[in-house]
Order: sequence, then C-alpha cells, then structure tokens
Amino acid sequence: MSERVHVALPGRAYDVEIGPGLLAQAGQFVAPLLKRPRVVVISDENVAALHLETLRAGLAADGITMESLLLPPGEATKCWAELTRCVEWLLDQKVERGDVVVAFGGGVIGDLVGFAASVLRRGVRFVQIPTSLLAQVDSSVGGKTGINTRHGKNLVGAFHQPSLVLADTAVLGTLTPRDFLAGYGEVVKYGLLGDAAFFDWLEAQGPALAEGDGPARVEAVRRSVQMKADIVVRDETEQGERALLNLGHTFGHALEAATGYSSRLLHGEGVAIGCALAFELSARMGLCAQEAPSRVRAHLRDMGMKVDLSDIEGDLPDAATLLALMGQDKKVVEGQLRFILARDIGDSFVTGDVMQADVLAVLSDALARC
Repeated sequence: MSERVHVALPGRAYDVEIGPGLLAQAGQFVAPLLKRPRVVVISDENVAALHLETLRAGLAADGITMESLLLPPGEATKCWAELTRCVEWLLDQKVERGDVVVAFGGGVIGDLVGFAASVLRRGVRFVQIPTSLLAQVDSSVGGKTGINTRHGKNLVGAFHQPSLVLADTAVLGTLTPRDFLAGYGEVVKYGLLGDAAFFDWLEAQGPALAEGDGPARVEAVRRSVQMKADIVVRDETEQGERALLNLGHTFGHALEAATGYSSRLLHGEGVAIGCALAFELSARMGLCAQEAPSRVRAHLRDMGMKVDLSDIEGDLPDAATLLALMGQDKKVVEGQLRFILARDIGDSFVTGDVMQADVLAVLSDALARC
C-alpha cells in the first residue's frame, strides 16, 4: 500500500504517491491524465539502465506507449544546451498541449525536464517520477524548475507544478550509499527547520531507513513531503515562509559553485554541511545554544555524512571568496543576502540581519579545520 500526500494548490492540486513498487503500477496512476495513450519520458543514462524497462512495462499494462530521451547523468546536465536538446526533442515528438511529459530521474532531471515542459508551447503538463531520495523528498514537489548557469545554481527557471508525483521507494535500493545519504541531507533539513519531533524520530530511525526499504523509509519520505506540501500551499512562489526550505542552501550553493558543480560535492552533501554551518552561525550570533549545532553535527556524523569543509576533497577558496559566491544566491533581496537561521532544532526563521563579519568568521573557522 502506498501513502498519499495531497498538494492542495487551488486549480493546480496534485497527489504525491509514496511507496514501493509504484513503477510497475505507473499506468494506472498516469492513465487518468492522458487524452491519448502515449507519454514521452526524459531520463538519464544511469536511471534508464536500471529502471526504464520497468516503467515501460508499468505503463504498457494500462495500454500506454512511451518514447524516451536519455541524457548524461550529473549536475552539469542542468544547462542551456541540454534544455535546448529536451525542447527540440519534445517538438520532434510532436508533443501537444494536452500531452504529458514524464521526468524520470533525480533532481537534475526533474528540474530540467520540468523547465522544458514549462516553456514548451507555453506550458504542457508533466509528471515527476523521482528516483533519488533527494528528489523524492524535495525537488519533485513544489513546482520549482530550472537550470544552472555560470552565475550560479537554479538562476533561470519557472514555477511549474507537476500533475502527479510517483515516489517509488523501492528504487532507492539501487542508489549508492553516497547518493542515498546526500538525499538524507534534505530529510534532516525538514526536522531542523520546523519539526523537532521529526528530528528526534530521525535520530532513532536514521540507521533503519538507511539500511532498507521498510516502513521507516516510506514514513521519512511521507513526512518530508507533507511538510514541504504544507509550506508550498501557503507560499507557492517563495514570498515568505517557503524560503525556510532553503535552510543550509545559502552556504551549500556557494560550496557547490566553489567545487564546480562536480562530483566533489553532491547537492545534498552541500545542504548537510550548510545546515551545520547555519547552526554554527546561529550559535555565534547568540540565537541558539551551542548544544544545537553540536547535536546537528553529531547526527550527521552518526549517519556517515559530510559535515565539515574538511570532508570536501581538494582545495577550497578563502572565506571572502565563498562569501562572494553567496552573493549570487536567489535569496539576495535588494542586494542584501538573506539567511535561514535557527533559534533551536525545529525553529528556524529567515533574516537579512546578519553581519558579514560573523559569516566570515564561521567560514574562516571551518576552513581552518581543513
């Protein structure tokens, strides 16, 4: 049995189905959306090798045919060139306004294909079938789509809500331990930003959900998706509360830029390190007790995750350069960088009232530990 989270956006509501074995049942969920029994699927080569035929069979069981385009895996695929490739291919496939495009992969595929769907014929419907933990708990829900440029991450994009999200937790078993833990960085984020009881639960259940596709894994995804859905319904286009979902991202995106959006640092790893740094900054500013960042770091360490800048292979730029990279973040408002800080675990808030000297000190201390 799958769990269902309803994203109740007026006029654009959709369901997120969560549970094992959903790929084999994909047709029954997708069929009600279709005007003709055909979908086009964009995936990456790694995901396709593992799961594309299962999806094809799951669609065919309900009489749905599919055509597919496979892209290279990795963050570098979220670029202008691959966006153009996707849009031109969709046009080659004669995708109409009434058709459905399927994004089948991790966060990179979801963001890129969702953006392509948003601009194709001024907007066609799309379905997210996320195959990474990070995508299942975060990027597949909420309608943010986009690509990276030389200026930074996700600076070109659109809000374009999916018509359906199918999160098959069984496919998470094919992730490498590193990729799974990178996604776990986003799971932890939800507890840190607004649900202390969820963080307590993760401290107890983290090892179980990392080890296998049992009830703990389904519940972790469900609870994360429910938290995000609730926030998105209240603030779809990030005018206020939705910015809380960027806890850890201001630091994390700067670190991703500093490492060239490469395999040196996965997005979820940057978020995990960024959460630790955000709590360190909060403690330095006297907003929370030092026990809070210590507890955050201890749990990330217990899960075997990256926590410090010293956990990133290779050289990093100095603190001033990292701060400058933060200046390209989407959370800059009227030239002022906004941070998501914390009063305690489960109690975060957005503020622009941060001294650059405090940020530089936190970064300098972190670099000194390298």
